[in-house]
Amino acid sequence: MKVGIIMGSKSDLPVMQEAIDILKGFDIPVEVDIVSAHRTPEKMFYYGKNAHKNGIAVIIAGAGGAAHLPGMIASLSPLPVIGVPVKSSNSIDGWDSVLSILQMPGGVPVATVALNGAKNAGILAAQIIGTSDACVLDKIVTYKEGLKLKVIESAKGL
Repeated sequence: MKVGIIMGSKSDLPVMQEAIDILKGFDIPVEVDIVSAHRTPEKMFYYGKNAHKNGIAVIIAGAGGAAHLPGMIASLSPLPVIGVPVKSSNSIDGWDSVLSILQMPGGVPVATVALNGAKNAGILAAQIIGTSDACVLDKIVTYKEGLKLKVIESAKGL
């Protein structure tokens, strides 16, 4: 099972790289592409309609500004979509991106993470895959145990 990671433009890659990195750390294959809802709508329609036929299990879509990409992909695809609002140069402090992704109409859900929260999007995608893949689930359990141990270790220095 692969995770499809798409973004509206190459300028979103530094944020989306965190999702790529965490998923690769869980040994989950990723397919990364630039799919602009406004500049390449035909490509967006094709991707949304066919991702599930191409071995994608979960889609992570990042976008800044008006941020239509995650919602449009969710309207086209039967797969779970995780939206990453990106604080971009044309963004209004990121709020436009957050609200565009978060405030979806009934029937078209997009799981939305924090502004620039691609790492959490990657973890959530891994957790979704882990519901049917015991190996991935074990890696998630180990990862969360590691988070706990880091907190315990940091408390020792107080």
